[in-house]
Amino acid sequence: MGIYKHIRDAWKKPYDSVDVALKQRMIEWRKEDTTVRIERPTRLDRARSCGYKAKEGIIIVRQRIPVSHRMRESGVKGRRTKTQRRKKIVSKNYQQIAEERAAVKYPNMEVLNSYWVAEDGQEKWFEVIMVDKFHPAIIADKDLNWICQPQHEKRVFRGLTSAARRSRGLMNKGKGAEKIRPSNRARDRMAK
Repeated sequence: MGIYKHIRDAWKKPYDSVDVALKQRMIEWRKEDTTVRIERPTRLDRARSCGYKAKEGIIIVRQRIPVSHRMRESGVKGRRTKTQRRKKIVSKNYQQIAEERAAVKYPNMEVLNSYWVAEDGQEKWFEVIMVDKFHPAIIADKDLNWICQPQHEKRVFRGLTSAARRSRGLMNKGKGAEKIRPSNRARDRMAK
């Protein structure tokens, strides 16, 4: 077995000392900002499987998301007929929201992928892999230079990352998934 297999097993079944260390980390993470750039990934096995490489032009951002605030916020107290409410898409998963917030914080980078790190009753933490598509090292990399093409610009806001495709139902194929492509909106438009 390789080292990544051992790391994966340790994250799947954390023993007591690892669990205590993770709780200590979460206490420290709560005191930090919601979006924090970090030097190296916390889960190296998951980062590598999501496309991370330790090279220039790639950064890791840890994003904190509050849990259970899924209600649409109202601008003023009470509900009246003419009250404007904030538009909020509650069908998005937390991972997709974390990717979008990281992309807003770093507008010159593209989101490659992300993965779960930790959670408690109040918050979830995700690590987002971000790529500078104008960096010469990324342009020269045959595995990552696809993200430099113009059709991948702002891909996180158009639901093209892995987490967004999962929430859109595009991970399902075949029987029972006939009506989800190209999208629910396009299907409804064609039905009219």
